[in-house]
Amino acid sequence: MNITLLTVGKTDRGWVWDGLEVYRARLKHYIPFTLVEIPELKNVSSFTREQIKEKEGGLILKSLKESDEVILLDERGKEYSSREFAGMLEKRISGGVRNLVFVIGGAYGFSEPVYRRSSGMVSLSRMTFSHQMVRPIFVEQLYRAFTIIKGEPYHHE
Repeated sequence: MNITLLTVGKTDRGWVWDGLEVYRARLKHYIPFTLVEIPELKNVSSFTREQIKEKEGGLILKSLKESDEVILLDERGKEYSSREFAGMLEKRISGGVRNLVFVIGGAYGFSEPVYRRSSGMVSLSRMTFSHQMVRPIFVEQLYRAFTIIKGEPYHHE
């Protein structure tokens, strides 16, 4: 299985990028992982939130392959413990999912076509995190999940 993290906007904070890279490098030992950053929209001051979501949604959908299984990182998604998240990933691996794409949307969330394209939603917390912060937090959780799957001592209960 390949895992992709698809994000709207670039990682523009050095310390966020540093944290992301720590866990991205560790993930290489377990699974092919790719980060894809869709450029932020320019000159959007005259757009409504819905127009921004629609335009970003179009860019997200263009970045997906028909065979991709898509899971949105969304505040309305299912909350998992780290062990439950590892179990969800393990089921997809054993179920033959080839390309699993997790998507972090823009500041206003996802368009309806993107919601329809997804096969699920995951919430990292009931709290709200900046779109920049979600990246290293999510990649650390991916790494943690694979150490759980492999029975390695990173995760403590």
